[in-house]
Amino acid sequence: MGRFVFKLPDVGEGTAEAELVAWHVAVGDMVEEDQIVADVMTDKATVEITAPVSGKVTAIHGQAGEMVPERGPLVEFEVEGAGNASDAEPVTAAAKPEPAPVVAEAPKAEAAPVSPAPVGAVAGANYVFKLPDVGEGTAEAELVGWHVKVGDAVEEDQILADIMTDKATVEITSPINGVVVALHGDAGQQIAVGGPLVSFKVEGAGNVAAAPAAAAAPVAKAEKAAPAPVAKTAPVAPKAEAKPVPALTGRQPGERPLASPAVRNRARDLGIDLVFVPGSGPAGRIEHADLDAFVARGGSLPAATGGTASSTYARAEGTTEVKIIGLRRKIAEKMAESVRRIPHITYVEEIDMTAVEELRAHLNATKAKDQPKLNVLPFIARAIVVALRDQPQINATYDDEAGVLTQHAPVHLGIAAQTPNGLMVPVVRHAEALDPYATALEIARVSGAAKDGSAKREELSGSTITITSLGTLGGVVHTPIINHPEVAIVGPNKIAERVVVKDGQMVVRKMMNLSSSFDHRIVDGHDAAVFVQRIKGLLENPATLWMN
Repeated sequence: MGRFVFKLPDVGEGTAEAELVAWHVAVGDMVEEDQIVADVMTDKATVEITAPVSGKVTAIHGQAGEMVPERGPLVEFEVEGAGNASDAEPVTAAAKPEPAPVVAEAPKAEAAPVSPAPVGAVAGANYVFKLPDVGEGTAEAELVGWHVKVGDAVEEDQILADIMTDKATVEITSPINGVVVALHGDAGQQIAVGGPLVSFKVEGAGNVAAAPAAAAAPVAKAEKAAPAPVAKTAPVAPKAEAKPVPALTGRQPGERPLASPAVRNRARDLGIDLVFVPGSGPAGRIEHADLDAFVARGGSLPAATGGTASSTYARAEGTTEVKIIGLRRKIAEKMAESVRRIPHITYVEEIDMTAVEELRAHLNATKAKDQPKLNVLPFIARAIVVALRDQPQINATYDDEAGVLTQHAPVHLGIAAQTPNGLMVPVVRHAEALDPYATALEIARVSGAAKDGSAKREELSGSTITITSLGTLGGVVHTPIINHPEVAIVGPNKIAERVVVKDGQMVVRKMMNLSSSFDHRIVDGHDAAVFVQRIKGLLENPATLWMN
């Protein structure tokens, strides 16, 4: 038996060292020539390093995240016959020429770690599916979640992954039939348009040349945080894929849970793997209530036996880390940008809504069958439309980088809506041209589309001023954040009966506080007050709303 010291070969890019990303072998493993032993990362790509010999691993040099110099020792083997180093020779000594390793180098896509299939596990041609152009002029998109895993046999048009652009989540489907051999990326990471997304083994001709030996599909740039060393045949896959399916879910191992797109998106925002959530709907479909119950249990399955009487007062232990990805991350970025770029001024006024409520009750009692029931939002929307006529600088968007304020003639009213996926702002276009019933119908339509995930891109962009209503949740006052690049946002609070003094008499009236924020670079405090007072006057005399 001989001793063979394998040193890090030249991986190109003109680098003198490379970062060790992950091990594919462990001490004691028997490996074959050309089997992948480690992933290393240069400045531009992740490279799979393959064994130059067959033998038993006796030592590995370095941990994930460490830099390994070119020609520095990487793996030591016990081999048949003569090796390239004596037992007494230190690993830093010069080594005899060694067979050139097979190196598969990646394109320069800013993607994520790859989950390769076991060596030799799948036969067929290589097919690399690259992220298609998803529109919106984006050069990259965020990977929200996978619908497949390494080893899955997929059909043409089967959903592979969900990706998110700036405006919507898009389901990416397979262009072919084949077996998944590698996933290029992890949830929360950015994938370049045209970058590798999924590698397949397919029948017939593929779209890339067969790689030497075990070098599979191209790999993309990996993060520094890498998994611990794994056995030689174990694929490097997302952690969630390695968990067994709990029997209490009623599903078989490998069975995909049934759930609507809205439930799936909400689960991703909560950081929940639906594999572990029991479903109460038809055929075991997971409903929103099942997610709520799973969260209430702290992310665990229901116990096989009933709880104890003392469970109400049981001590809670531990923490839960939820990765902020997808729409929730977009919301966070949007809110941070608005607060960072816009100096807000908030103005609050109380409004007597008694007359509006009386008119609304009358209209609802006398409406035609094909007319919707009115809530208070169409009246507030109309008051905003009328008030903007005297202050067009408030119905505007501000490009602070170019120093240009664009005043809009139409009022495209954003309606901040809480959806299963998070806060979204669908748009009621040309609110100035709608009567109260048409306004109510359009608010219901675009809000419903946002909640069920069917809203189109144009229905989620282009607003010129926004309403954010917390009335149904109560609250006396709030400080709404402007929807950048708009310059104003109006936030009605709850309507409540209060005792007020009117004409010298104490009377009970239906009162509402109206909270509004303005971009102080564009709207002075005086102009903000004039705008809100105009809305107040219109709502306290609602007969004038559609007379202007």
